[in-house]
Amino acid sequence: MHYSPVALHIPDGFLSLVVSLICWAITAVVLAMAVSRTNRSLGEKQVPLMGIMAAFIFAAQMLNFPVAGGTSGHLLGGALAAIVLGPWAGMLVMTAVIAVQALLFQDGGLIVMGANILNMGLITAMIGYGLYRSVSNASRTTKLVVAGVAAWLSVMAGALATALQLWLSGTSDLQTVTIAMLGVHALIGVGEALITVAALTFIMQTRPDLLDETSASAQGGRGWVIPGIALSVAVVLLSPLASAHPDGLERVAKNMGFLELGQSAPYSIIPDYTVPFLGTTALSTIVAGIIGALVVLGLSILAGRSLQKKSQVSK
Repeated sequence: MHYSPVALHIPDGFLSLVVSLICWAITAVVLAMAVSRTNRSLGEKQVPLMGIMAAFIFAAQMLNFPVAGGTSGHLLGGALAAIVLGPWAGMLVMTAVIAVQALLFQDGGLIVMGANILNMGLITAMIGYGLYRSVSNASRTTKLVVAGVAAWLSVMAGALATALQLWLSGTSDLQTVTIAMLGVHALIGVGEALITVAALTFIMQTRPDLLDETSASAQGGRGWVIPGIALSVAVVLLSPLASAHPDGLERVAKNMGFLELGQSAPYSIIPDYTVPFLGTTALSTIVAGIIGALVVLGLSILAGRSLQKKSQVSK
């Protein structure tokens, strides 16, 4: 039974054990830093916003959009999460989303989960936050342009990291896989940029305080709970309309002949975002999406409250 990868979600079998363990080690170190830094700065009002951002990103990742060449893509969300929440909380939110995708929906391998978190959650958050904050005193238009560029670059960086890991694993030669991955994700990155800019434009018009330098520890989030959940559910309801074309990594793997290396998970809970007793129907996809969004919402809020309590104790 073979696993079909989605976007940059690497399945088990694509990477060697050594490369997978190295990625886990890097991811563990960065996440430890994220937890430590979040302990110092997490504000009470930011906790519900973490949950809403996690639910939205999970839901948005289910909504594939078509790009050229019979390929589709979807939002990664790392840049957006970091810009709104700050880099460290953004990394934790992305980790929750990617972990739930792998553990509950068998979307991405378990052994290579460290690589998936690194590529899609950590690298994207660092690039997105760093570039956006470099123009913190600029005009709104400049900020949006830079945010779009940062979102596009974050996708390209994640694709490049994936290509390097595939090469180091002996799955493909470096030049071929790099050109293929960057080529297809250059188009997917455009969609990432447009969605990121649209989301930030909405936030700037309704709650610009969330994007202030001090908002990561002080600004509001509770007022966004109901609208945020409603928006996430609306996106999930649109998920059955998502493009059926293969995603970026799947397209590259198929074209280069290593798709068959992918291994399915050793267990099945809600595989391929399909609730088993509902079959492969639109309702099944919607129910699966709602379940996933609620799970990442709950996990992110629980993690945020736990970190907040530790922060208060340390003070």
